[in-house]
Amino acid sequence: IPIPVVTVQTAPFEDQRPGTNGLRRKTAVFEGKKNYLQNYIQSVLSSIDLRDRQGCTMVVGSDGRYFSRAAIEVIVQMAAANGIGRLVIGHSGLLSTPAVSCIIRKIKAIGGIILTASHNPGGPGGDFGIKFNVANGGPSPDTVMERIYQVSRTLEEYAICPDLRIDLSRLGRQEFDLENKFKPFRVEIVDSVEVYLQMLRNIFDFTAIKSLLTGPDQLKIHIDAMNGVMGPYVRRILCDELGAPANSAVNCVPLEDFGGRPPEPNLTYATSLVESMKGGDFGFGAAFDADGDRYMILGENGFFVNPSDSVAIMGANLSTIPYFRQYGVKGFARSMATSAALDRVAKAMKLALYETPTGWRYFGNLMDSGRCSVCGEESFGTGSDHIREKDGLWSVLVWLSIMAAKKQGVEQIVREHWARFGRNYFCRFDYEGLDPRAAFYLMRDLEAVISDKAFTSQKFAVGDHMYSVEKADNFEYIDPVDGTVARNQGLRIIFNDASRLVFRMSGSGGGMGTTIRIYAENGFDGVYVPSFHDIYAYINYLSPFSGKILT
Repeated sequence: IPIPVVTVQTAPFEDQRPGTNGLRRKTAVFEGKKNYLQNYIQSVLSSIDLRDRQGCTMVVGSDGRYFSRAAIEVIVQMAAANGIGRLVIGHSGLLSTPAVSCIIRKIKAIGGIILTASHNPGGPGGDFGIKFNVANGGPSPDTVMERIYQVSRTLEEYAICPDLRIDLSRLGRQEFDLENKFKPFRVEIVDSVEVYLQMLRNIFDFTAIKSLLTGPDQLKIHIDAMNGVMGPYVRRILCDELGAPANSAVNCVPLEDFGGRPPEPNLTYATSLVESMKGGDFGFGAAFDADGDRYMILGENGFFVNPSDSVAIMGANLSTIPYFRQYGVKGFARSMATSAALDRVAKAMKLALYETPTGWRYFGNLMDSGRCSVCGEESFGTGSDHIREKDGLWSVLVWLSIMAAKKQGVEQIVREHWARFGRNYFCRFDYEGLDPRAAFYLMRDLEAVISDKAFTSQKFAVGDHMYSVEKADNFEYIDPVDGTVARNQGLRIIFNDASRLVFRMSGSGGGMGTTIRIYAENGFDGVYVPSFHDIYAYINYLSPFSGKILT
């Protein structure tokens, strides 16, 4: 008997505007608010032109967090009812964000839905997120996000096949006959790792990396998958394929609550990795976030590689990777908040450097038009034009390739890079869960202060160093490809020695209050690094609101 397609009456929600990384909310909102999930999925599907939607292919994956399986069932039922012809879904619903991007591009899908809240905590009390990637494999551009939001504001009904059931644990094809549809609806459950692994084989010299990890002088590595989606990828690619011993990978079982800690690969949350590395037994350490697009690199004795330095070091050493020897290096890009370490490499290599707003979607246009090969953000994400997402495991393989070619340790590579190109000192302070109104007024006051003509002649003495303001503005970006303008992307104070302070309101939280991020960078090759106290004193000088919220 054909499966019926049902139309369900609903009412719109006002708060379904997707942010930088899709729609993120507390899990309880998606799970407990009637039709909240269904409304958003309908808005995503309706944002695709009807002619393009009929019979098309979409990819679906998740980072394995709590509520993902229930949400995938709803997505399958609604995709079928909305005329999608085929869904390709990862085994057990698991696909890393880079793997989704890779599969979309390989099978020429119209797009993909990724269930992830990245590094935010999981579980019933944690966060949940829905991200829609478009046909180039990258995150939705602003125009698509706006379309989704507009649909969500006026939505009165959604279409669903409530009787349709799939088995996520069974690899292979499942077909369903639907009422009033000529062609059956197809679901393909695919191996989560295989297509992505094939792509990496074509990018890197696996033989060189394998001999680094298995030879008589083998590099001992320690990899923490943080109980996110990356466990199966790490085991299959680093251990089975590249020969790292099985015990060099830890926390490789994906858990719905990531073992009760935020799956965030930084010095605060990846503490067990940091401790393991400090012992000196391992020469290379890495951790990944929940959906596998971010990473952290540590060297022997816990030597920390700043993400802004990481992308610069990769950029300077791309000749160690067959993919770039074959296709060449076209240019570099970084988010505005990321340090200018990459700019130094671009200048030395005589390559273009693009400075974009935060959000991987801005890099997509540059790559699609052949302007950019490698890009990165200070928030532990790096990638290249092999896909249209940041890619944690790709980044780790780049590092291992460099180590294999140079026969050097992490710290030596970093220190030689600083000696050759100069060093940018960089730090970031996050203020989370702020009262949205106070945050808004702080940013407004701050902008008024730095926009004043008198401000550009200001001088600030810190220790025995004098900082003279050269330029201060609210960053805006004109896309060199299509001319679209992104305004209000963060307040910048740039000093005459290329040092800078950046203030940004961030949109990647789970909806609890507002986050303000403050970035401090020293571009000269001195040794002064601004302390928290210096920055705090400086902000107090700039805004009367700071005392209320930045403590």
